[in-house]
Amino acid sequence: MFVFVTGATGFIGSRVVDELLAAGHDVLGLTRSDAGAAALAAKGARAHRGTLEDPAALCAGAAQCDAVIHLAFDHDFSNFQANCDKDKRVITALGETLAGSSRPLLITSGVGMGMPAHGQLAVETVLNFEHPNPRIASELAGAAVASTGVDVRVVRLPQVHDTNRFGLITYAMDIAREKGMSAYVEDGGNRYSAVHVSDAARLYRLALEKGAAGERYHPVAEEGVPMKDIAETIGRVLGIPTASLSAEEAEAHFGWMAMFAGFDLPASSQLTRERLDWRPTGSSLLDDLGRYRESSSLGA
Repeated sequence: MFVFVTGATGFIGSRVVDELLAAGHDVLGLTRSDAGAAALAAKGARAHRGTLEDPAALCAGAAQCDAVIHLAFDHDFSNFQANCDKDKRVITALGETLAGSSRPLLITSGVGMGMPAHGQLAVETVLNFEHPNPRIASELAGAAVASTGVDVRVVRLPQVHDTNRFGLITYAMDIAREKGMSAYVEDGGNRYSAVHVSDAARLYRLALEKGAAGERYHPVAEEGVPMKDIAETIGRVLGIPTASLSAEEAEAHFGWMAMFAGFDLPASSQLTRERLDWRPTGSSLLDDLGRYRESSSLGA
């Protein structure tokens, strides 16, 4: 297939491009820069210039291809609601471009959207319209597009990691370094599900090749890693103390990230494994986090 990938030069998207090319697909990758275009060309992919603020440019890329994998997202979490609304507009525009065809549109969301209730494992068969995470806008847009007959498939991401980046935990680490303390909320029993970036990238390819319209997929290797364990690992890596904070104290410590710091986000991937024969093989979140010192320049 000829696949249009947004976010093609990003942390996950660049690995997805590698997966697709290795499997014999052709790739048209969205990029906003000359450097990004050069990186795509070096891999054997074509570049398409555009930004999330210009849906018409995205649609021009999608119109050329047999399928779309939408990974691009503005990760300025201080403007999270606005960026989720922007993603909704992009998904709507891409859906309009693919309307009337059988071309699949893979969109990206978070595992929290599949939680039936607080503290319960997120599952692929659930879409919780009441979840407080603003990223629900992406799935609402996808559902609206799917109702018009477009083949929409959803990939819900947990914390995606290697030894340099860890999803939201990267920001928690930045805050810990700045404050000189690695913190968790209350008893730190809330959990984050996680997956290595290589396993996440393979899941996107499998969802394209083996997936079905209307299905949701969870690239989850670890169902729930306690935040206390994460904070303690950060403390060891950075050489700073670890402490429990009350919910009120967490507001001041974490700033914009306070809403995420206390989230309990365990998730299952049982159906994903069964449907796509996906088996994660990458290292664990705590192992990668513990190796951060070896692969990064602290304080950089």
